[in-house]
This record gives sequence, C-alpha cells and structure tokens, in this order.
Amino acid sequence: MDAEFISVPKIRLINGVSVPQVGFGTFQIPEESTAEAVGQALRLGYRHIDTAAAYDNEAEVGRAIHESGLDRSDIFVATKLRNLDQGTDSVLDAFDASRRALGLEVIDLYLIHWPVPCHDRYVETWQAMSGLLDSGAVRAIGVCNFLPEHLERLVAETGVVPAVDQVEVHPAFSQPDVREAARLRGIAVEAYSPLGRGGDLANPVVTSIAQSHGVTPAQVVLRWHVQSGRIVIPKSVHPDRMRQNLEVTGFELSAYDLSAIDALDNVSGRIGGDPEIFDFSQSREDITARNETRQ
Repeated sequence: MDAEFISVPKIRLINGVSVPQVGFGTFQIPEESTAEAVGQALRLGYRHIDTAAAYDNEAEVGRAIHESGLDRSDIFVATKLRNLDQGTDSVLDAFDASRRALGLEVIDLYLIHWPVPCHDRYVETWQAMSGLLDSGAVRAIGVCNFLPEHLERLVAETGVVPAVDQVEVHPAFSQPDVREAARLRGIAVEAYSPLGRGGDLANPVVTSIAQSHGVTPAQVVLRWHVQSGRIVIPKSVHPDRMRQNLEVTGFELSAYDLSAIDALDNVSGRIGGDPEIFDFSQSREDITARNETRQ
C-alpha cells in the first residue's frame, strides 16, 4: 500500500484543533540524522511531527519541513518546554527559541515536558503558556507525564484544561488511572514509547493476534492505541518500519483482542521516568552527562 493513499484518522482536541492520530516521534534521533528521518517520514505520508527543545533537533525538524514542499497547514508540529525553562519569566523566551529553531510562526501544540513537582513551577508555567494560546502563537497547549493529581491541580488553579497529556503508554504499562483522569476532563491521551521501545512486541498475546490478522506485532499494538482513541508517536529511522507504523488503518481488532492487550498492563512495566520524582534540567550538558553515564 502506498503511504500517500493511507487515510490516517484524526483526533479532535478539546479546543477544536484536529491532530493526525499517528505521528512521527524524534526522541533520541541524532541531530545529524533528524532532517533526513523527518523528510523520509513526510514523504511516506506522516503529517504529525513531535519534537522537543530537550531533543536538540528542532532546527533539523524545521529544515525537513521547509524542504518537504508541503503546505504548512498540512503538517501538525508539536514541541515541548524544557524543565529548566519552567517559570513565568522563562517560558516566553524558551518558546521564541523553539519557534526560531523550527522556523515557524505558529506552533500547533506546545507541551510542558515534565511536571517536576519538587520545583513547583508547573502551575505558573501553565499560566504563561495559556497566554501564548490566547495570543495565537500556539494552536493548542498541553502537558507530558502529568499524573491525575497534577492535572487536577492545574485545572483547579488556572481553569485551563490541557488539550493533551502525552504519557508513557504501551501494553505492559498502560496507566489506566492517568487515562481515566484525562478522559473525565476531555484531555486527549498521546502515547509515547507506544511499542514499549520494542519490548512488548514479543509478548505471546501480541504475536498471536498479529498472526491471526496477518500483520506485524507493531501494527497490532499501534492499532490497539488507535482503536482505543489515543494519539501515538512511534519512532523509527528505517523506512520499511516507518511505513508499517503508518499502515494501521487497514484492519480492525476485535473487542476480545483489545481486552487481551489491555490485560497485559503491569505497574512494573514502566520504562521511562517516574513523574512524581523525575528531576532533570534537560540542559544539553546534563543530557550529555546522563548519556555518558549510561554507556
């Protein structure tokens, strides 16, 4: 199937903005490889690109968008505020830096990357981001990694409901409490690491369902997300996998399939940081040091 003929469904956010339900994630794509990867994704048919200031690849994302020849209105672009830039006095400068790096006048979705509750700046940060929304500089604002208590406080103290909560969701860690808290407020859930960084694809439940439908395990998991109403941002730099990740609309999972995958949830399945305690500045120096420590 040619990617240009794939009809990717859209999610309508609480403020009326529509976002392609299957996007292309750029987390941990090296700076020097980002433009090529994003360009390939756009050629294959992706129209939703997710980046972040902390990824240090916004400029390359912007270059790929401008070189694609596509109309700006056809591409949905999301980026995120670094943790070190939280606070009333920092948000506007950080946003302008992201906008310049991307080469875009308007950002489609701007997100707080982590709540970092130990510094207690996410409420004032959200108020500043609400000002960006009111000014028309962004089309929608949201959060990442916010737990129910963070969402409750944000809405109670500002009256502004996030359009999106981007959180870790995959079969082995599906966070039903977070998803329910978002649903009750009309917040769209966007799944990062939607395939469990590949770790969930060998699960016998997933492989059995894939075999029965004649598709790949990754397509089964992504279809599970889509049928469950979530936005997903899988990442791959391999064109064949990029295409397969986009081709998740040509088959339907049964209610039994969906329930079987839902049942794989395990609180010990988290692979990312814990939002309750995550405290990382996301400066380039700290990211470099952290990566070196992991090697």
